Amino acid sequence: MGSVDLEEKVAHLIRAVEDLSDVVAAQAREIAGLERRVRLLMERAAEEEALRETPDANVRPPHW
Repeated sequence: MGSVDLEEKVAHLIRAVEDLSDVVAAQAREIAGLERRVRLLMERAAEEEALRETPDANVRPPHW
């Protein structure tokens, strides 16, 4: 295996690592955005639950 072959393989590996790094960075940004959205939805659900007078578990069934 000549030095040209090794240089070519290293160049391909460097490119692959850079591409994978870009993918991981994009996924990290997407995950951060999704985490923010989930946190907001959980806060909204907690606020709505707090505003309800009677929790659903304490409501008598309609046949009572």
